[in-house]
Amino acid sequence: MENVLLAGKKNRSVGATLMNQDSSRSHSIFAIVIESSVESADGTSHIRQGKLNLVDLAGSERQSKTGATGDRLKEATKINMSLSALGNVISALVDDKSQHVPYRDSKLTRLLQDSLGGNTKTVMVANLGPADYNYDETLSTLRYANRAKNIKNKPVVLLDPQQNMVEELRKEIQSLRVENKALRDALLSGSVDEGSMRSSMHSTHQSMNGGGGGASQQ
Repeated sequence: MENVLLAGKKNRSVGATLMNQDSSRSHSIFAIVIESSVESADGTSHIRQGKLNLVDLAGSERQSKTGATGDRLKEATKINMSLSALGNVISALVDDKSQHVPYRDSKLTRLLQDSLGGNTKTVMVANLGPADYNYDETLSTLRYANRAKNIKNKPVVLLDPQQNMVEELRKEIQSLRVENKALRDALLSGSVDEGSMRSSMHSTHQSMNGGGGGASQQ
């Protein structure tokens, strides 16, 4: 993983401006996919997968301060446009009245769709400059990060649909086994007669067949 990180670092686009000798000229995304095998109480194994996106956003720039010209100015324009698109997505996510989240407005927001809304947690770390000269940039960065902080998601573990169905059937079988054992114990203890036990088992069988019949009709 470290080798991949170093290879990505070499491919980063950097350049000199009046504000920074090694200014980032592009955003960087380092995606880590983690898979783990979890064994349940009945001995079956389940695969869980998680994804972590580490994102280094290039900072917004003012041409009057950076002195960017030519290609540097074009890069700055694209950086500012993608940051603006990301800001619009964040604003839409924190606005309860918003009916549309503009993920497709930029490549950055499209790539980060899984990291912003839905089944995710989002954390933003803001880098600030202490100099009075950068006061406006510092204030703008803090406001930007504050909007990201207001994103409220509730991550849950999602199961594969087929695996989820198998899990539900396994629980139902376990429940029937417990019920069957309880009826047999009651029969052996003499608290219920055999006719009542057969009637109960027959109704359970009809219930299971009824569920299957409903599924086949659909």
